[in-house]
Amino acid sequence: MLLSVARLSQKRYLEGALLFAVLLNLKHIYLYVAPAYGVYLLRSYCFSASNPDGSVRWHSFNFLRTISLALIVCSMFAVSLGPFIVLGQLPQVLSRLFPFKRGLCHAYWAPNFWALYNAVDKSLSIIGLKFKFLDADKMSTAAMTGGLVQEFQHTVLPTVTPLATLICTFVSIMPSVFCLWFKPRGPRGFLQCLTLCALGSFMFGWHVHEKAILLAILPFSLLSVRSRKEAGVYLILATTGHLSLFPLLFTAPEFPIKILLMLLFTLYSFSSLKSLFRKEGPLLNWPEILYLIGLVPLEVICEVVYPLTAWKERLPFIPLLLTSVYCALGISYAWLRLCVMVLTEPTAMKQRKNQ
Repeated sequence: MLLSVARLSQKRYLEGALLFAVLLNLKHIYLYVAPAYGVYLLRSYCFSASNPDGSVRWHSFNFLRTISLALIVCSMFAVSLGPFIVLGQLPQVLSRLFPFKRGLCHAYWAPNFWALYNAVDKSLSIIGLKFKFLDADKMSTAAMTGGLVQEFQHTVLPTVTPLATLICTFVSIMPSVFCLWFKPRGPRGFLQCLTLCALGSFMFGWHVHEKAILLAILPFSLLSVRSRKEAGVYLILATTGHLSLFPLLFTAPEFPIKILLMLLFTLYSFSSLKSLFRKEGPLLNWPEILYLIGLVPLEVICEVVYPLTAWKERLPFIPLLLTSVYCALGISYAWLRLCVMVLTEPTAMKQRKNQ
């Protein structure tokens, strides 16, 4: 992905499109960021000029460029999916790529909006049972917290369907795509849209895998050196996102490795970005610092204290729930901060005029 971003930044659009098409056919999770690539290529390559106010110059549309771009992308998909089409196996491939029967969340909830939604529903169901607002006989036992990959029904809140997640994802990424088309900022705007598409899909997608947060962290790392605000948001997103992956490395030999790697990366990120923007003020405010400090006792409780308690056998999902919900708060905050930043930032042409 980073190589395709580099090619697009160098205005080698066809190479960038080819690399992304290869990437998408290797791992369909990159479909999350496909809208950013499609709009940026259409806006920057197929339309070759802009008006002074930054809007697209419609008569600059280049038909030959569009055909060449379409041929490259379609030929890549033809090579990848052609054998399955010939053998009549394409429906089988699609059913495995988009497994809607696996449920809204993984066994370990990805730290996104639906993790918070599930936690609220679970809390309301516990309160409802305690005060006898709900009938225990009509409720499914530990449906969301049983550690199984399956479809489940929410108890109090409305049950979320794949269509609902699709609509929420579409709504979440549209502002960034809108800005990429109507408020072009060059490669920086593309990276911002790429990050927001990845974050929007992560926040509201169906059966999102927790590793998908890396799709947002990687491109956003390139933007973290551009401004103090983006550096601050990146530190929150990267620190929270990386720690949210700790439950995937659950064996005893992996524990010191993941802790040391996390410490090395976090200390280097904070020190280098602080040094880069030392003249512009602090990167984080006190509430943000306190939230990140809270990750330390969270990890100690989940990895060290809780396994020693009697609750481990009876409520094994608690550490995963705490990690998912706490990290979801930080990732949601970073997503909102970045959305506001992108929507309120002037276009590149207006910035040049002000300068």
